[in-house]
Amino acid sequence: MKTTRSNHDKVGKLVLIALLTALVAVLAYFGGFIKIGGLASISLTLIPVVLGAVLCGPIAGAWLGAVAGAVFFMTPDAAFWVGLSVHGTIITVMIKGILSGLFAGLVYKALEKVNRYLAVVVSAIVCPVVNTGIFLLGCLVFFMETVGSGAAASSMSVGGYLIVFFVGLNFVFELLTNVVLSPVFVRVLDIAKKK
Repeated sequence: MKTTRSNHDKVGKLVLIALLTALVAVLAYFGGFIKIGGLASISLTLIPVVLGAVLCGPIAGAWLGAVAGAVFFMTPDAAFWVGLSVHGTIITVMIKGILSGLFAGLVYKALEKVNRYLAVVVSAIVCPVVNTGIFLLGCLVFFMETVGSGAAASSMSVGGYLIVFFVGLNFVFELLTNVVLSPVFVRVLDIAKKK
């Protein structure tokens, strides 16, 4: 009987990962079309990444982040970044996606035994922080010429320019939606699982 339950759990996880993969792909693609004030794309993609990391583990989170990164290359925003640096865009986008999901899952595992709700909330914070942090590092490493030119033209510091034009509202939106919605969705899925 234990083997049957174990197989049932594995199949359930695979189905959930497949559903979250499809959701990540759709959200990653269509998020590129929705803009905040014409500057940044709205992204809800990290919510299913957090859900996968929390419910299926760090490797599932990394997988979902990788899917989000891969789908990015089919969006309108990709042309701008690829035009600046093909290898820089690939490295930055894929690493930020993979590590944001992986770290969300690792943080959840580390805190789960302390308090599950706290673990979900902290994972929901870690995911966009890692995602945005690696994006900023990628900008500094691979796109500094463009960032520096934009900063000079705007009479801003490089850091200020990055925050205002490349991160700004998008990070705040991602952080708030993750912190609010991820725990809600985890709770709903837990309730559905019990029924």
